[in-house]
Amino acid sequence: MDVKANDIEAIVRQVLSSLKEGNASAPSLEAVPSQKKTAGGVPKTARVAMLTKLEHFDLNEYPVPALGDDDILVKVEGCGVCGTDAHEFKRDPFGLIPVALGHEGTGEIVAMGKNVKKDSAGKPLNIGDKVVTCMIFKDNPDITMFDLNKQNVGGADVYGLLPDDDKNHLQGWFADYMVVKGGSTVFNVSDLDLDSRILIEPCAVLIHAVERAKTTGILRFNSRVVVQGCGPIGLICIAILRTMGIENIVAVDGNDMRLEFAKKMGADKSVNFKNHNGVEALAEGVKEAFGGYFADFGFQCTGSPVAHANIYKFIRNGGGLCELGFFINGGDAQINPHFDICAKEITTVGSWVYTLRDYATTFDFLKRAKAIGIPLAELITHKYPLEKINEALEMNLSMQGLKIAIVNQ
Repeated sequence: MDVKANDIEAIVRQVLSSLKEGNASAPSLEAVPSQKKTAGGVPKTARVAMLTKLEHFDLNEYPVPALGDDDILVKVEGCGVCGTDAHEFKRDPFGLIPVALGHEGTGEIVAMGKNVKKDSAGKPLNIGDKVVTCMIFKDNPDITMFDLNKQNVGGADVYGLLPDDDKNHLQGWFADYMVVKGGSTVFNVSDLDLDSRILIEPCAVLIHAVERAKTTGILRFNSRVVVQGCGPIGLICIAILRTMGIENIVAVDGNDMRLEFAKKMGADKSVNFKNHNGVEALAEGVKEAFGGYFADFGFQCTGSPVAHANIYKFIRNGGGLCELGFFINGGDAQINPHFDICAKEITTVGSWVYTLRDYATTFDFLKRAKAIGIPLAELITHKYPLEKINEALEMNLSMQGLKIAIVNQ
């Protein structure tokens, strides 16, 4: 190759300039991964944030296992912190410790077995593609790609909520790399940006809830809808309803900052329950926000039994309710079956996680929401590197932000 002297000088100048820029923003030593890579770029080891006791992760380094013919090695780019992670961090309700958590993750394929050709929707997979996982198939005929609505993900295993495996510790997305084993569902989402990919899993929860709500025949284009609870789940619920074209949405919460954010997601009005003395006064506040009417439909998005008991009062006779706030046992709610359900003939559906079809629908929702200007990415208020995962979980528990995420450099 014929390279002139002035070309060489320009190249050297460019390299020196980039080195200066790199030194100016060099990460701390603790932030530098210690993996040694093979000639093919596949690491020999990977760091995993392992929850070893209540309220404490250790950042451990483990060998990257050999891939089987149906396996995929993913370099983790980011993972959201879910309320489930916070429950496990604080109380270990599932009895999993020690465990590699993180199930809202996404990353880039760096290696895959010879049998891997397509994702679970039939889309081609190649090195460099961005992917997310959903469920891990079991020997259960109700969980197949050909009958996606029979059963939700509750009947299957999920990465980030698996007992630790001595042969492969890379089972959660709170890590540098993760192994996607054969038999898992995996989707190519290279057409979505990182923030959108981090939000796929929680958005799928709400896609499922809205699809459950639609089965009542009550949730329609012109429905008056109340959404109780404006954490990430309630806010995403509002965004999905708005993306569907539903505009008459009232958000209920006790935090003014979250209520203001609910309007960014598409809520028309908001009601702070702290400004109302008792449930009857609160119900009147919701009615006033709807211009003198009660809601046609309600979504209960908190894990509070009191909130569940209250929401019946916000809904008109013949209306509908979707309860999705209780991922784990949050206690009993006290309601009056006559006044709350029978006399009002309220149609109620429960919703818990999602199906595979809901996962695929979520990809289109994220694109549509972005196209109409709903700032979903602003839900991610705090991003932490992997080595600060304990701080990230503490921030989640403090409820000072909205969505907390671990984002690798």
